[in-house]
Amino acid sequence: MIVVMKVGTPSPEIDRLTGEFEDWGLEPEKIVGSYKVVIGLVGDTAALSVERIQELSPWIESVLRVEAPFTRASREYRQNEPSTIVVPTPNGEVRFGENEPLVTMAGPCSVENEASIVEVAQRVKAAGAQFLRGGAYKPRTSPYSFQGHGEDGLDLLAAAREATGLGIITEVMDAEDIPKIGAVADILQVGARNMQNFSLLKKIGAQPKPVFLKRGMSATIEDWLMAAEYILAAGNPNVILCERGIRTFDRRYTRNTLDLSAIPVLRSLTHLPIAIDPSHGTGWSSLVPSMAKAAIAAGTDVLMLEVHPNPAKALSDGPQSLTPEAFDALMAELAPLAELCGRKMPVPQPV
Repeated sequence: MIVVMKVGTPSPEIDRLTGEFEDWGLEPEKIVGSYKVVIGLVGDTAALSVERIQELSPWIESVLRVEAPFTRASREYRQNEPSTIVVPTPNGEVRFGENEPLVTMAGPCSVENEASIVEVAQRVKAAGAQFLRGGAYKPRTSPYSFQGHGEDGLDLLAAAREATGLGIITEVMDAEDIPKIGAVADILQVGARNMQNFSLLKKIGAQPKPVFLKRGMSATIEDWLMAAEYILAAGNPNVILCERGIRTFDRRYTRNTLDLSAIPVLRSLTHLPIAIDPSHGTGWSSLVPSMAKAAIAAGTDVLMLEVHPNPAKALSDGPQSLTPEAFDALMAELAPLAELCGRKMPVPQPV
């Protein structure tokens, strides 16, 4: 349920109503929009009548019920106003959202060594990326596959950040690692395999840095949004949803099936920013450029791309990684397409 306040409502009146709702056993959340303030009410509101709430104050413009089970994540909850997530980085603020320039994240699947990660960071920055992606901790299907360098990998990401000023995004697998990962990363990623690790979602929602939530391999869109709701309900409003391919029938020609239809569906359902990972979504570098272009045409807010200086020798996911040269070419091709679709691409920065 949401309570829409009239333009110019005094702050003391909003505070009074918030206290009243708390006395009713609800969780009121003040949402400041461009013109109005909305009070979101989370809890058992089924028995509350709209009329009873409307009578509480002449400053209440309207009272609306949110029908979606993912209350905080729903577009209704913010009166159809999209969220903008602002992430400070050494190179300046990066803004994520429907009405913001396209954000590009790029880098290797796994952090391997300092020379390699710094080289990739410099190359992707020069091509226009604002964030370096790279796994210090890697969930792998086989226990015998490379699992990442762990804490040493975080040190390598910190070195790349120091060398380039790029923002850092890396995956959290264990709630115990959140503080040390948060000390290095600007955005914390929850991978597909942990999308419904509800204990992890609650813990990562209790820390302040933005969360990049990848869709589970067999998750419905509602499953995914309910996972986001766990993070939002824990107190963190800054969630970015990432479609990275779902498991279907064909495993020979594509690693996963990239569900680009999720973009317009999500846009109608949620105010949260939307990302696409065509590298994991297809599994083959030759397919990444086409799917990246299609994602922009469909309306993505973020692209996450895997880039490795020598994909043939990558310790993980080499076949889906672009070379730096291929990434340069792709970024040049994406800029006019983004402009045609009404989005700006980031301007390449000197290294």
